[in-house]
Amino acid sequence: MKDKIVNNKIYLYNGEIISLEEYFDRVTDSQQTQTEMKQMDSEHSKWKSPYNWRYGSHNMRYTWSEVYKRRLWRQIWVEMAEAQMEAGLTTLLQVEELRENQDRIDIERSIEFENQLHHDLMAEVHTYGEQCPAAKGIIHLGATSMDIEDNADAIRLKEAMDLTIQNLDKVLLALAGRINEYADLPTMAFTHLQPAEPTTVGYRLAWHGQDLLSDRKDLKRLYSDIKGKGFKGAVGTSASYRELFKGTSVTAESFEKSVMGSLELESFDVTSQTYPRKQDLRILNALSCLGQTLYKFAFDLRILQSPPFGELAEPFGSKQIGSSAMPFKRNPINAENIDSLARLLATLPRVAWDNAAHSLLERTLDDSGNRRTILPQAFLIVDELLKKTKRIINGLNVSEEACQRLMRTYGTFAATEKLLMLCVRRGADRQEIHEVIREHSMAAWQNIKSGSILTKTLSADSRIQNYLSVEEIRESLKADDYVGIAPERSLKMSELIQNTLEE
Repeated sequence: MKDKIVNNKIYLYNGEIISLEEYFDRVTDSQQTQTEMKQMDSEHSKWKSPYNWRYGSHNMRYTWSEVYKRRLWRQIWVEMAEAQMEAGLTTLLQVEELRENQDRIDIERSIEFENQLHHDLMAEVHTYGEQCPAAKGIIHLGATSMDIEDNADAIRLKEAMDLTIQNLDKVLLALAGRINEYADLPTMAFTHLQPAEPTTVGYRLAWHGQDLLSDRKDLKRLYSDIKGKGFKGAVGTSASYRELFKGTSVTAESFEKSVMGSLELESFDVTSQTYPRKQDLRILNALSCLGQTLYKFAFDLRILQSPPFGELAEPFGSKQIGSSAMPFKRNPINAENIDSLARLLATLPRVAWDNAAHSLLERTLDDSGNRRTILPQAFLIVDELLKKTKRIINGLNVSEEACQRLMRTYGTFAATEKLLMLCVRRGADRQEIHEVIREHSMAAWQNIKSGSILTKTLSADSRIQNYLSVEEIRESLKADDYVGIAPERSLKMSELIQNTLEE
């Protein structure tokens, strides 16, 4: 290997420490790396998870990869051994040997051991021990499996959350630009999927921006709250470490503080054999909430891309095929894919709820199997949702002609509220005028395209002429400017998003 992990970052062969994201940006430019990835992904004769190759980014896949997990396990064993030197339990030679072999991940050999031992972590201990004969006897000293696994998982949760927030910020920035661009473009709003009153395209997008900011706030808070188990042994009492360090200057508490400091990770004050599984539940709930926001955005887009609306459309490639049977189709496949994956994401917190609720007494193992999938799956789904949402927003097609058509068709009906408010200001009984307008509106609705008929009949009604002139009636029934303060609020939301991202 030309690279290795140092403090949960990538240490490249040229000696430069860079982020995980930059690492993948660089190595994917290498033809050799691309060839290796193609070879790795070429075996499709058996079932493969689509998250291995279709959904999510290389960065997120690597974070949840088996190789990276085992590298983290080994990093934790190295940090433990180094901290135990102070107590005279390990030697510098042993620590250096562990560190030199930290990146020699040999999954095939580990699987051979696991077939005998039926314990994946101990299989890795044996594999590591074969590579480090001088240090073999001190690997995992004093620890239980979850001292290693839960701390490694917490590191991965933090890194995955950081990637998620970075990608969410890119979506928000793109959305802020669109909100600003279309803040004052009027279009019809719909309640109950029926024409209601005018709004603006920017204001409609601003709803989603507001929800995404709320999701971001929750994710940022959870990111700062993620903790590892620490080093507390089989039932969380640290009894093994207290016994191990008897007669030395090291205590169980100082050992835990030292190793967790090296890992740049906080630990829970109190644990059982595992860190509290409520942490997983809180994280998956937050990811699910983000998924809900993106689901609604995509679902609304699917409705508005339908030709009767035609207001918005996701980008469509020049050679893209919408249907194998109907060459004219421009199906919203990205929005549909977002809704498909988000629907699955919404189910995962239920599994995490059961894991937290059913972790009986100091622990049971009935969470182990599903945690191998629900944690990476949740983050990979969100990763894909954000990637596709950013693609949609950046390439979003907004049809001003469709917006104008909707306004021509329904705008006069919507503007009757403005007429109602004007009559009331002139002294009319609100309920009486409401009934007058309702009668004319229901009659005109029989031919919904005849908004001009409604203008004509309302202008001729003497009950309304008691308060307004014919010209005032006609003018009030123009709906293009009947969008309230939607443009101003849209611009404020765009500004808020940008200011938040700059903090």
